[in-house]
Amino acid sequence: MTLWGGRFSEPTDADLRALNDSIGFDQRMYKEDIQGSMAWAGALAEAGVISGDDAEQIIDGLEQVRAEFDAGTFEFKAGDEDIHTAVERRLTELIGAIGGRLHTGRSRNDQVATDVRLWTMNALTELKDALLMLITELVSKAEAHRDTLMPGYTHMQPAQPITVEKWLDSYANMAARDVERLNQAYTNAREAMPLGSGALAGTPFPINRLHLIEQLDFGNYNANSLDAVSDRDFVADALYAMSMIGVHLSRLGEDLILFSNPAFGFVTLDDRYSTGSSLMPQKRNPDPMELARGKAGRLIGNLTGLLTTLKGLPSGYNKDLQEDKEPLFDSFDTLMKLLPVVTAVIKTLKLNPDKMRAALDPDMLATDLADYLVKKGMPFREAHHVAGRAVKLAAEQGIKLPELSLDALRGLSDLFDADVAAVFDFEESVRRRKI
Repeated sequence: MTLWGGRFSEPTDADLRALNDSIGFDQRMYKEDIQGSMAWAGALAEAGVISGDDAEQIIDGLEQVRAEFDAGTFEFKAGDEDIHTAVERRLTELIGAIGGRLHTGRSRNDQVATDVRLWTMNALTELKDALLMLITELVSKAEAHRDTLMPGYTHMQPAQPITVEKWLDSYANMAARDVERLNQAYTNAREAMPLGSGALAGTPFPINRLHLIEQLDFGNYNANSLDAVSDRDFVADALYAMSMIGVHLSRLGEDLILFSNPAFGFVTLDDRYSTGSSLMPQKRNPDPMELARGKAGRLIGNLTGLLTTLKGLPSGYNKDLQEDKEPLFDSFDTLMKLLPVVTAVIKTLKLNPDKMRAALDPDMLATDLADYLVKKGMPFREAHHVAGRAVKLAAEQGIKLPELSLDALRGLSDLFDADVAAVFDFEESVRRRKI
C-alpha cells in the first residue's frame, strides 16, 4: 500500500525505495503521528466531512495501532514507506475502508511538519531536564568549595587566583544559557501548527484549526501554508541549542582532561568514569570527557549539514527536507547519552585542594601590586608598568615577587611602603574581587 500510486503504471524501483523510504528512522515519531491523526479525525468530524461514528472508529483504531507500537508488536510491511504510510496501512487493516477517510484534506507535507514539531517539543523538554540535573551537580560541587583556591587561567597561562566555586559556577552559567536556548527553541517549535496547510495551498474543508492547536498544545497556527510545509527553522534552532550544549560540554571536558593530568593533579575522576590502557598499567584516561569534546564536532556538523540542505531550497515542500530528521534525532540521542555521564562525572569528582594551592604562583598577584599603587594615587597604566618591572626584577634575582625587598620596590616607586606586604595574600586577592 502506497499513498500516492494511482497515476503510475510501474512500481517504484527497489534501489529508489532504499534511497527514498524514511521508515528506518522516522518510525520513532509514531506517537506524534498518531496524536496528530487523532486530532485530525476529530477536526474532520467537527467540520462535517466525516461522520462522528467514522471519527470514533478511526480514533479507536489509532489507539490500537499506538498500543502495538508501545508493546513492540507492530509489524512493518514492505510497502511502509514512512511512518505515515505504516500507521494508515495498519489502521485500514484494523477498521477497514473507513481508515481511508483519515487523510481527507491532509498531505504528508503538513503531516510530517506537524510530527517533527511535536517530536522536537518533547525532545527539548527531555533535554532540558537532563541539563538541569547537570546544573544541579555543578552548583552543589561549587558551593562545597566556596573558599577553595585555585589558579585561574587566560590564554592557558596562570593569571589570577580564583575559587573552585567560580570555576565550576562558570560552567553552570553556560548551562543556564543553554536552558534558555532550549526554552526558546521549544517556543519556536510550538508557535505555528502546520496541520491544515495541506500540500502547500491549504485545505478546502472548514477545519477548526483553533481546536486543533488546543488539542495538540500549539501556540497558534501558521500564517502561510506555503511556508508552513517547508519551514524547518525550528529544527535549526533546536540543533543550534544542542550544538551550544556540546560546545560547553567540550570546554568542561577540556578543563577536566587538563586538570586530571598528574602535571596538574587538581581533580581525580572516579574509577567508574575513567578508563585504562591495554598496554600501560598505570594509565587513568578521562575518556568520558574526551568523548564530550569529540562529540561537539558531531553536534556542530549536524547543524551545519541541515543549514546547507536548507539554503538552496525553492519554496514549498521538497524531498530534501527528509534530511531534517536524522541530524535532529542524532543530536538528541548524542546528548541524552552524554549528559548523564558528564553529570555523574561532576557528582563523583574528587577535588585536590592541596594541589590547587601549590599551583598558585605569587606572580599571579602582580595585578594586585598595580592596584596597590593605584590606591596610592598612581594612574593605572603607569602602575601596570611598575608592577611589570617588579616581576622582571624578581625573576632576574631568582626570587618570587613577595620576596623583593622594600628598598628594591621603592627603587621602582616611592609610593611603596611597608603595607605593601599585605598585597601578597591569595585569599585577600580573591576577597577583594567578590563584587
